[in-house]
This record gives sequence, C-alpha cells and structure tokens, in this order.
Amino acid sequence: MNIVLTVLEIVAPVFLLGAIGFAWVKLGFEYRIQFITKLAMTLAIPALIFTALMETKIEPAALTAISVAAIVSYVAISVVMAAFVALTGLDRRTYLAPAIFGNTGNIGLPLALFAFGDEGLGFAVIVFAVMSVFAFTFGVWLVSGGGSLRRVVQEPMVAATLLGVLFLWQGWQTPVFLTNALSLIGQMAIPLMLITLGVAVARLTPGRIGRAVWVSLAKAVICVGIAWAVGRWFELGPVAFAVLVLQVATPVAVASYLLAEKYGADGEAVAGLVVVSTLLSVALIPVLLGFVI
Repeated sequence: MNIVLTVLEIVAPVFLLGAIGFAWVKLGFEYRIQFITKLAMTLAIPALIFTALMETKIEPAALTAISVAAIVSYVAISVVMAAFVALTGLDRRTYLAPAIFGNTGNIGLPLALFAFGDEGLGFAVIVFAVMSVFAFTFGVWLVSGGGSLRRVVQEPMVAATLLGVLFLWQGWQTPVFLTNALSLIGQMAIPLMLITLGVAVARLTPGRIGRAVWVSLAKAVICVGIAWAVGRWFELGPVAFAVLVLQVATPVAVASYLLAEKYGADGEAVAGLVVVSTLLSVALIPVLLGFVI
C-alpha cells in the first residue's frame, strides 16, 4: 500500500497539470502555445537546467557515467528502432524519429523531480540534454534529410547545460541575487511544460490509431529494455538508474509532430503516436516507478 501511495503522489501532479491544459482548451479558453513554448524553451528551461547543475551535490563522476549511459542508450535504440521500422515496413521519415525520442522535458523532468528530488533532477537534465542534441541533429536529419549542428550550438538549453557543467566542475556559484532570480525563473518551467503538453494533446488531430497502439507498445518495451540493460551494464547508482529508465521510457514528444508537419512527413500519424503513447504512459509510468523506487 505504501508503494502505491508513493507512486500516486509522484505521478498525480504530472497528469493533473496536463489535464488542466487539456480542459483549458476544451473549455474554449485562449492559450498561445507558440509564445508559452518559446518562453519555456529559451528562458525557463535553461534557467532550470543551469541552476539544477550548479547547485547539485552529485559527484561529477556520477554525472559523467549517466551522460555516457544516455548516449549509449540512444545509439542502441536508434539501431534497434531502425531495424524495427524496416522490418515492419513503416515509413522511416514518419515513424523512426518519434520511436527513438521521448518527452524527456515535459514529462521526464517533472517525474524525476517529484520522485527523487534535486538529485533526480540533476541526472534528468543530463539525459534531457543528450536527447536534445540527438533530436536536433540526427532527429531532424531523419525527418527532413538534413540536420544542423549549428542549430544545436544555438539552443539555449544546450548552452545552459554546458555552462552548468562548467560551474559544477569548477565549484563556482553565481551571486545570491542572481541565483535566486534564476531559480525563480526556472520554477516556471515544469508547470508551463505540463500544462502546454495538455494543451498540445487537446489540439492534435490523431490518425492511424490502430498502428499507433502497437508502435507505441513496441517503443515502450524496446526503450525500457535497452535503458535497463545499459543502466545495469554501467552499474549506475539507484537514482541514476531509475532516472535513465524513466527518461528513456517517456512517450512520444509533441515536438515530433511539429517536425513532421514542418518537413512534410505524415503529421496525423505522428499525432496519433503522441496521443496514444501519452495515454499509455498513464499506466506504464506508475508501473515503472513501482519497480525502480
């Protein structure tokens, strides 16, 4: 009973805030998703990442270990998913990137914070940063035929990660007034991301639902299996291991739908993956938490 209550206390705020965003749109209220997304991606999330890394008490060696484990996980998932897409005859431009990359920002960061506190958030931002670099290069290349390393360098989230790692490595701290301001800005990130996720799901027009179900199930099984194996192989500590599995197992991100629409892939099919995998995560994430807590 205690473990059930613990899991509910962790996942309930995540899905409740998403439900608020969903209901907000269905009730006909205005929500300028492009403005909110821009605010979160260029200001709130970078501030959250920087302060989380600067103030973390995690040993640098442990952060290095989860960084390498995250890279190995995504490389392995890319190879396995490429084979899966080829064997099942799915369109590569439409399905491969969503099958690889999960919603490590909107869902993964809040889960890590609520489940494991500041230590979990420190590990989670590393996995989030690794996935972001993959998504803005390899992911864009899969959908459009050409990735952009320059775009990765220009992303505020990547810059915040590198700067945060530098401050952590050197033991530096920003002045108290600046730290307090950045912390306050960063506190916007998680509620904004969760409510925006609900808004985005409410506005999607999903298609190919039957196919989305079995692709989402396959994604969940493959991602969890690979992250679990890699985490054990690298002998990650309990919190780092749990965060790696949870982050890699997150459902398809709304960003995958936006990329599909932008570059002419099947947007409705990807929207179906986003909606179905997000709904499946309502059952999957509590089960995973029960195993890793």
